[in-house]
This record gives sequence, C-alpha cells and structure tokens, in this order.
Amino acid sequence: MSVRTLVVDDHPIVRQGLAALLATTADFEVVGQAADGVEAVELAARLRPDLVLMDLRMPRLDGVAATEAVLRDVPTARVVVLTTYESDDSILGAIEAGASGYLLKAAPEDELLAGLRSVVGGQVALAPSMAALLVGRARRTQAESAASAAGPAPSPLSPRETQVLALVAEGCSNREVGLRLFVGEATVKTHLLHVFEKLGVGDRTRAVTLAMEKGWLP
Repeated sequence: MSVRTLVVDDHPIVRQGLAALLATTADFEVVGQAADGVEAVELAARLRPDLVLMDLRMPRLDGVAATEAVLRDVPTARVVVLTTYESDDSILGAIEAGASGYLLKAAPEDELLAGLRSVVGGQVALAPSMAALLVGRARRTQAESAASAAGPAPSPLSPRETQVLALVAEGCSNREVGLRLFVGEATVKTHLLHVFEKLGVGDRTRAVTLAMEKGWLP
C-alpha cells in the first residue's frame, strides 16, 4: 500500500517539486499540501497521514512546533524534517519534538527517497552532515559533563544493548545490525525494545540521541 504523505513547505515551487517527486514512485501518495505550520497541523488532524515532510522555517508556526502538534494529534504519523539549514540546535529541536528524520532539501533525489523509505521502515534518517553535527554536539555535552562532575552516570544498558545501539547510530537497519553481530533480526528488535524501556524513550532516534548525550556510546 502507498504511504499517505503530507507535504509541508512555505515555498510553492519546493512544495510542488516534492509532491511531483513522490508522484513518480509507487510507494508514496501525496494526500495533501500545506504552506505553513498552522495549515499542516489542521490538515494532519483531518487527513491522518502516515508520513509528513516538514519544512523547518515557516510563517505562523515553525516546523519544530508544528511537528510536536502533529504528533500529538496523529501519534502514528512519522515526521521527516526537510531543510536547507544545518544548525545543530535545529536538529535537536526537531528530534526532541518527535521527528524521525532530518534531511537536506539539496540532497540527490535517490538519497532523499531512500531516507524517507528508511523512516517508513522504522529507521532513523539523518543526512550525513546532520549526523556529524549531532555527534559533535553530543561529544561537547559529554566533555562539559565530565568537566563539571566526577564522570557520567553509569549506563543502564548491557554491553550487547550498547553494541546494538551504536550500530543503529551508524545508520544500520535491524537486518544490518544482525549481520554485523551474527544474530537474528528478531534478536536485534528484542534488544532495542529493552533499550527503549531502560531509557524511557519510544523510538530509535531518541534512544541514540539520549545515549550520545549521556556518553553511553563508544
């Protein structure tokens, strides 16, 4: 079945271009388009899309606030932020609001579609430059914590759970993690469920972000 998608961007040409790109695929169906965050929230509540492509900087309501509101109304939806900006503050804001991915509008079409498909499949989608900024931010946070305290709090994760999450942070799918660790995909999913429970999070993106900030990943 096609992934019902809402496209949100305040620039008509960009919005229409994204919709046209998705129209060339068999696995995405554009069910609506919104020109700002307020319209995005209203349309999401009415259309209940599976996926929302969210611009970051828009009038009336920005992408971070709109993401939070959309996921409050439609918790089953997945939001991917598409932007031209590479600010690490924006990355963290979008992730903390619940976004499952952060991709650049300037990315090649095949890379963009691959990122969207990975999010639909339950993976994390971060543009390489975004991932580098996020890791750098996490390392700075870790260094600052180490300077102000005796050391980071002990990790609640087992060594195997830490291995699994570290591979997820590298962008590996469950299947790829299993191949790297010589275990079945079902075992990987079980480890991740234990990680989510221990960290008090609901998805892979927030698990990786929290573990990085706490200094629990190698």
